[in-house]
Amino acid sequence: MVIRVFVASSSGSLAVKKHQQEIVGFLEANRISFEEVDITMLEDQRLWMYKNIPEEKRPEKGNPPPPQIFNGTVYCGDYEDFFLSKEANTVFSFLGLSSQASGKDAASETP
Repeated sequence: MVIRVFVASSSGSLAVKKHQQEIVGFLEANRISFEEVDITMLEDQRLWMYKNIPEEKRPEKGNPPPPQIFNGTVYCGDYEDFFLSKEANTVFSFLGLSSQASGKDAASETP
């Protein structure tokens, strides 16, 4: 499964942009393979994201803001969940990965 980070490239919110950059930067720095999905350009992906976020993670009004993180089709969480896992040093388990699942390790196993 691939980590999918749902982002909005044209967000007017500085907080959303910073949160997206922090998650993407962390994944890149730790060589964790991921796919960035821009919900402002891909309507079907935006609708899929909204449909697959658990009810308890949805705001009372409106739609959940990006970034939202999935491992394949399994919901991992939003920025707040990511931040808490980063503080607790549990990002790999938050993402549903073993610590060996980073791109660095995966690349060294490939002939």
